[in-house]
Amino acid sequence: MSVAIRPLDLTDRAAWEPLWRAYQRFYDVEISQGTTNVTWARFHDPAEPMYAFGAFDADGQMVGIVHAILHRSTWLADCTCYLQDLYVDGSRRGRRTGEALIDTVADFARANKAGRLYWLTQESNVTARRLYDRIAQASGFVQYRKQL
Repeated sequence: MSVAIRPLDLTDRAAWEPLWRAYQRFYDVEISQGTTNVTWARFHDPAEPMYAFGAFDADGQMVGIVHAILHRSTWLADCTCYLQDLYVDGSRRGRRTGEALIDTVADFARANKAGRLYWLTQESNVTARRLYDRIAQASGFVQYRKQL
């Protein structure tokens, strides 16, 4: 069973938000409703470099999401694309939905002249890492965070 992937529009929020919440539960985080509202608005603001895509099954149900952020880099003359918040409903895992979402963001990045596409995941996310190791190369970098 294949999926159709497209950019999300304002009418998709009711289908997007449960997947967004499931993504947060998966990573054991809680993002406030206020931040969720700002994030959703940014996806639809042409002045913002943030984008959202959804994967839809044959019945038109959204079964996966991914977000992308275009930004500048000191390492490349071209922009860079950060793939963020990839999530596929448990019923769709193992059917290449995640790979299709990544491919969509890669195509989007190429179309926007990005020189690199990158993303992060937890070391313990072995299921996703099997896919990532097959389609991309681990950078070898370790991420650190300082709360501000």
